[in-house]
Amino acid sequence: MPNYRRARVAGATYFFTVNLRDRSSDLLVREIELLRETVRATRLRHPFHIDAWVVLPEHMHCMWTLPPSDADFALRWKVIKFAFAKRVPLTEARTLNQQRRRERGIWQRRYWEHLIRDERDYQRHFDYIHYNPLKHGHVERLADWPYSSFHRAVAQGVYSEDWCIAPEPAASGLGE
Repeated sequence: MPNYRRARVAGATYFFTVNLRDRSSDLLVREIELLRETVRATRLRHPFHIDAWVVLPEHMHCMWTLPPSDADFALRWKVIKFAFAKRVPLTEARTLNQQRRRERGIWQRRYWEHLIRDERDYQRHFDYIHYNPLKHGHVERLADWPYSSFHRAVAQGVYSEDWCIAPEPAASGLGE
């Protein structure tokens, strides 16, 4: 089995991408209240600050800052993924091994994690998180995507409500 090395720095800020196994699913937005409840419960037991978060139908991006004496983001993801999966109805396809081990087939096993290095890196990832619903074509205005900390950032004056509106499609020169 590969030995994945992760940068573990107590009190650091991390960017994450977490995917569902079924990339055509809409489970995360369909079960958004359960996901929010799971994250809230996890934060009570294992605190962390949410710098930014966006939930899309089949994946999510977020940035967390851990407490000064703590670098265990893996435990937090384990708790979130397990608690969410435990409460979602069993409808996904599972391999024979998953069935034998009584595992769910909801999440991709691993996730992407990146240690934020400096202010520029922080801002790039912060913007990337909030831009994602537009990038994936879910909305034309980021203010229209309800599953994002973009709204909190607007309220705090970080962004204007019309930040990064999708451009009008270019005229193709075809048709009338």
